[in-house]
Amino acid sequence: MELKVGDLVARYSYDCDIVFRITAIDQNKAELAGEELRLAADAPLEDLKKVDDEERRTHEKNAREKEECSYRLFRQEARLMKERNEHEATEGYKEKASYFEMRGRVLHLDGDPYYLAKCTALYERLGIPVYGVHIPEKEMPDQIASLLHMVRPDILVITGHDAFIPSRGAENDLKAYRHSKVFGQTVREARKVVPQLDQLIIFAGACQSYFEWLLKAGSNFASSPERVNIHALDPVYIAAKVSLTPFMDRIGVLQLIRHTLTGQEGLGGLETKGVLRKGLPWKEDHSFSNEIDE
Repeated sequence: MELKVGDLVARYSYDCDIVFRITAIDQNKAELAGEELRLAADAPLEDLKKVDDEERRTHEKNAREKEECSYRLFRQEARLMKERNEHEATEGYKEKASYFEMRGRVLHLDGDPYYLAKCTALYERLGIPVYGVHIPEKEMPDQIASLLHMVRPDILVITGHDAFIPSRGAENDLKAYRHSKVFGQTVREARKVVPQLDQLIIFAGACQSYFEWLLKAGSNFASSPERVNIHALDPVYIAAKVSLTPFMDRIGVLQLIRHTLTGQEGLGGLETKGVLRKGLPWKEDHSFSNEIDE
């Protein structure tokens, strides 16, 4: 069986539990990236089973159904939040609210261009302003300051691929993680630009990331408390919830991760304020959106 970059595969040694994409092949070893999970791995070619067309269609169907369920739940909550905002803006009167919203702007750094495209599409579907940048994880600390000055975001997402590798050390050993160190360094560089937790909301991490290290570095939210894999779209739902929550409201952590695809085993953080702001008056020619996108 000939394998090439871009093929979908699973590992025999792990009972074919996760579907990966081959991102590179060097002699007899393949570099792998989770198709739906933000997990980086490598494996000898003889350990890989190529996913056939029928298996691929089944996998894609199941993934779409899972993602669509989370999207519908999030959109329902967003509409309830919008109705509450309208009620507050009109002080309970029945007249149509004449306000507009300035939703929090997201700067999303991603080490994987495939994931970045999926995340950007979901941000747009949710009506969240986003500036997405594909940067290899090891280059993120050097580029974050200039990007923050250029984009001036309310929310920063730092993600890509990661993995906890027990053969390199224990859970509290930073050397045991593939990219947690550079994620944390990127957070620290960002905090040199915007130190306050409520002025720049940061999510950092990927699959099996060193959760405690990322929070100590200055993140509001991070992965992964139980060192489990997280879904590629989980950072989007966290950023979108912050973007759509009024800045006077506090977001509880359990409330925040309720509609993610992974849940509290893979995601956690600190209670944080939202960043959405309302303004008056709203006019048809305003560039600000006053609707939750379908």
